[in-house]
Amino acid sequence: MKISVVKSALMLGVAFGSVVGGTAAFAQAAPVQDQATQAAPEEGLGDIVVTAERRSENLQKVPLSVGVASGDALRAYTAGGDDTLLALSGRVPGLYVESTTGRIFPRFYIRGLGNIDFYLGASQPVTIIQDDVILEHVVLKSNPVFDVRQVEVLRGPQGSLFGRNTTAGIIKFDTNKPTNDFESRASASVGSYNSVSLDAGVGGPLIKDLLAIRLSTLIQHRENYVDNAFAGTSQDSTATPRKNAMGGFDDRNVRLQLALTPGNAFSLDLSGHARWYDGTSTLFHRGALKKGSNDVSAEPRNTVSLDEGNDNPQSYTTYGGSVRATYDFGPAALTSITAYETTSGFSRGDTDGGAGANFPVRGVANGFGQSQGQIRDLDQWSQEVRVAGTPGGRFNWQVGGLYFDNRDITDFYQRTFFLTTAARNPNNWVRLHDVNTSWSGFGQVSYELVDKLTLTLGGRITEDKKRTQLLKTVQNVAGVSQYPANFRRDVTLKATKPSWDASLLYQASPDVSVYTRIAQGFRGPTIQGRSAVFNSDFSTAKSETILSGEAGVKSRLFDNTLTLNATVFAYRVNDIQLNGNDVNGNGILFNGNKADAYGMEAEANWKPVPNLTLGAGLSLLHSEIRDKTTEVQICALNNAVVCTPSAAVRPVPGAFGTTYLVKINGEPLPNAPEYNVDLTARYDQPLGNGGRAFIAGDFNIQGYTQFVLYKTKEFTANGNFEGGLKIGYAAPDDAYELSVFARNITNEKNLKGVIENYMAAVFNEPRIIGVSLSGKFR
Repeated sequence: MKISVVKSALMLGVAFGSVVGGTAAFAQAAPVQDQATQAAPEEGLGDIVVTAERRSENLQKVPLSVGVASGDALRAYTAGGDDTLLALSGRVPGLYVESTTGRIFPRFYIRGLGNIDFYLGASQPVTIIQDDVILEHVVLKSNPVFDVRQVEVLRGPQGSLFGRNTTAGIIKFDTNKPTNDFESRASASVGSYNSVSLDAGVGGPLIKDLLAIRLSTLIQHRENYVDNAFAGTSQDSTATPRKNAMGGFDDRNVRLQLALTPGNAFSLDLSGHARWYDGTSTLFHRGALKKGSNDVSAEPRNTVSLDEGNDNPQSYTTYGGSVRATYDFGPAALTSITAYETTSGFSRGDTDGGAGANFPVRGVANGFGQSQGQIRDLDQWSQEVRVAGTPGGRFNWQVGGLYFDNRDITDFYQRTFFLTTAARNPNNWVRLHDVNTSWSGFGQVSYELVDKLTLTLGGRITEDKKRTQLLKTVQNVAGVSQYPANFRRDVTLKATKPSWDASLLYQASPDVSVYTRIAQGFRGPTIQGRSAVFNSDFSTAKSETILSGEAGVKSRLFDNTLTLNATVFAYRVNDIQLNGNDVNGNGILFNGNKADAYGMEAEANWKPVPNLTLGAGLSLLHSEIRDKTTEVQICALNNAVVCTPSAAVRPVPGAFGTTYLVKINGEPLPNAPEYNVDLTARYDQPLGNGGRAFIAGDFNIQGYTQFVLYKTKEFTANGNFEGGLKIGYAAPDDAYELSVFARNITNEKNLKGVIENYMAAVFNEPRIIGVSLSGKFR
């Protein structure tokens, strides 16, 4: 991303603000108040109500850092068919989301802390909660959000109230629930590449004041638009060359909810959902990065040259359901949440990102790679019980317990399994059995010590246990195992640790409050068994722990026409779990010594005149790995370093040639942008018939980001920019809204991920231009 483009984008944003209102200012990040599809303008800004402490509270009075995205704002970002989770990246300060495994495996980072591992069994320090149900496995975390009411991002270590222990934070999705009055809403759009998106929900009473229902759906489709230009011979019978071979998807989702309220004291909520997904896994563009530069402008976005992989297919089917029962005894309420999730499917890809024949070494085709991860079966059960005192007054409390059980059978297939030549080895795959069980007890108390000063204390004790068994090893064509006898085939790790948090909130005035919070959390031990497919031993990591502190101010100013929230934070992670490559080029899991980070987040929302809303969010981050001894393998192919690492390189001769290692001490955390800026604006022009014409824009700029554990000139991005624009008409009483829109309006080609030794690049979504229609009916 050239700086001139960034400047042009900023000028466009300023010009836009001038056209619609003649003002520009910091305001809250786009999601916090929906600047894209809000109802008719009011004089001031509305309150934001969150459940970050498992009770409904005004965001301005919650003693921790919470970013909020409205459902309408999220639907505006995904109108072009974007992944509903990846679209959140950068829209909430401190939150970054990426994927190098397609739509079924997003990876989440909060305040720079996440996990770059693409292993199907990978543990992440960010927990996903949908309607109070934990989604722990990486595939379950990809479940799209639809007919959603609100998204809350709880920054920093969590453990007192939600889900399992997490060192980075929680992303919590709350869907629209059944009501005793009929209501429905729908957002539909069509756009470039025959992209289609429908997000809808309809519900109401089946038996008035007793039984209510809501049916929701998300349907997204895009046709293939990426050409495969390879014209040679494929060794696995991939059809080449071919126009429009890849890039498309069909994502079909449905959810049914029932709410039973036989009296004032008891309620029962039933929810079931299903997902059927077929699409293309991530496309790597081999050789898109040239040594000494991260400029990818010369690489065509819509063309690849893959000799293998059968067009990188992926397909998953997911089902789940939950039962939530609550009984209010008066002074306290008892709640039970029982949930079950299951999924199966696969993802296959040409992992070298190009045709080996196009990259010869001494006249011989060089660099072949493809793989497939497949979940044969996954079953996740969770049971939570909690008792909470009736909210209100000076003293509030809640206690509970959680049991979690996840079991899966996962296969990993390597290249020769797929070949149709004499080199085919049908036994080149492994099967793993993973079991993760956890139990915990938790509680929180909150007490107003003196007028306007409230102390909140929370704690949790957790046992986390993981076991991985190698059920099938790699074998040669004759069926003889290739896995060394001295390597592990059955590994169990367990840890029992406390986590806690304490905060103080002082309400200096009805419109200004300040708070401070300190928290300690941990992430349980982790096992990575995928390396067995390369006949390498399991790699493991013990628990990582974090100590975090933050302080912030939350304010509503100028007759509630301006909200301004800001937080500063710092944390240290000890025994941080990291992922890299060893001297044999195998991906491994390991503990680094520690990592330190500090930064700030600021969010604001300004309504200088009734018809104009301006917004912005800002996050700043400095992170640093502190480990003087650990080395990782770097970008090398055919005994040569193919990139330009900044640290001193140490060559290591081995059985497969020379590999090269560098130390990672002082490096930033991967996928941890140094800054992120999100700007939004919306102007509504009232019309004589009671309707409104409107124009809305959003712009996001991402600062320096390092994609791997070591610094190079190639594997970084700086100044990635994306913008969106929407122009339309809202009918009287918001009966419907019709608009034209553009996502990635300037068609930026941003670097979002890499495959190091092949100098391969992963790009963002292309520009989508389309038409959308939405409405709400009561």
